[in-house]
Amino acid sequence: MRALFRILVLICIFLAAGFYIDIGRKEKGEILVSQENTIKDINNKENNLSSNTGFPEKGVASLMGKSAGELKESLGEPSRIDPSFYGYDWWIYNKSSTDYIQAGVSNNKVVSLFATGEDSDIYPFKIGQPIGELYSSVFFETEFSLKVKDSSYRFELSEDDLNTRPLVMVGEYYAQLNIDRFTGTLSSVRLMDAAALIKLRPYEMVYRGELLEPPLPSPAFEEEVERAKEKQIFDITNVIRVRHQLKPLIWDDLTASAALAHSKDMYESNVFSHTSKTYGVLTDRLEAGKVSYEAAGENIAANYSDAPAVVEGWLNSKGHRDSLLNEEFTHLGVGVYKKHYTQNFIKKADDEEAKK
Repeated sequence: MRALFRILVLICIFLAAGFYIDIGRKEKGEILVSQENTIKDINNKENNLSSNTGFPEKGVASLMGKSAGELKESLGEPSRIDPSFYGYDWWIYNKSSTDYIQAGVSNNKVVSLFATGEDSDIYPFKIGQPIGELYSSVFFETEFSLKVKDSSYRFELSEDDLNTRPLVMVGEYYAQLNIDRFTGTLSSVRLMDAAALIKLRPYEMVYRGELLEPPLPSPAFEEEVERAKEKQIFDITNVIRVRHQLKPLIWDDLTASAALAHSKDMYESNVFSHTSKTYGVLTDRLEAGKVSYEAAGENIAANYSDAPAVVEGWLNSKGHRDSLLNEEFTHLGVGVYKKHYTQNFIKKADDEEAKK
C-alpha cells in the first residue's frame, strides 16, 4: 500500500509538471519539460528509485559536518560572517556573481549550506538542472521522520512543497531543492543536519517529546540578524539576475532606508500592503526619503524564515519575479524588520550615474 501511495503521489507530481510546461514556455514556444521525460520518470520509480543520493565525496555538499578549519581550507576566508536566529553563523562566500555560498557554522562545525549560482559545485545536483532530470534520478518522499535525543519529529510535504522545494536525503543530511517553477530548473540547494532542519521548520511538522527551538534573540541581536538578512537578500538577488543575463543592481542607502521604514510600518500597523495608511504608496515614500529615481518597483513579504527562503519565494511569484528581473532597474535597497521584508528597486537617471 505504501508503494502504491508513493506511485500515486509521483503521478500527481508529473500531472503538476504540466503547469511548469504552460508557464515555462519561452516566446519562441520552446517547451522546457517534455511529456517523454514524464513517462520515463514514472518507469524509473518502478525500478526502485532511491530517496537518498548518498553522501558526496566532492563539491560543496561534501563540506557538511566538516570543521570550520576544513571549510576555510576548501573555500578560503569568507567575505563576512553573518549571525542567524538558528544557532549558527552564516559564513558568506559572495566573491562571484555565478557562485554564491552561505555556510552555517555552529560549534566549529558546518551544519547547513545554501548554494546558488550557475557555477556552484553542488554535486550530485547542478544549478539549472531540469526538473525532469531530478525526478528521474531521485524519488521524492512525502514524509520524513527523524529523532534527536529523546524527541521524535515528522515533516509532511504538501503537493506544492514537492513541486517547488522537495526534500531529499544526501547521506545523513537533508537537501531542500528549490525549483524555479517558471523555468522548470533547480534554482538553489539548502543542506541541513537534523537539528538545523528542525529549527528552521520549512514544512508542516508534528513532534513528540521536547521541541527543539532556537533561543529567543535579544533586541540588539535581532537587529544584527535583520541587517545581515538585508545583505544576503541583496547578494542572492544579484546572483539570480546574473543567471538571467541581467546586470547586477547597486546598493542604495536612501532606498534601503525607505524599504526598512515600510517593513517596520507593516509590522507596527499589522497591515501587509504596498500602501501605508500613514506614509502612502511607494512613490510617496521614496519622495519623502529624498530618493531620486526615474522608475521604481517594490517586493514585500512576511514570515519567511530567512533571506534564501524569501528570495526563492519572490522568484516563484509572477509579480515579484517581474520586479526582481526587471532589466530597467539599476539600484536596490532592502529593509527587514521582525520577519517583514521589503525590496525597493529604482532606476536612477543616466546623468546622475555619470556624476559618481
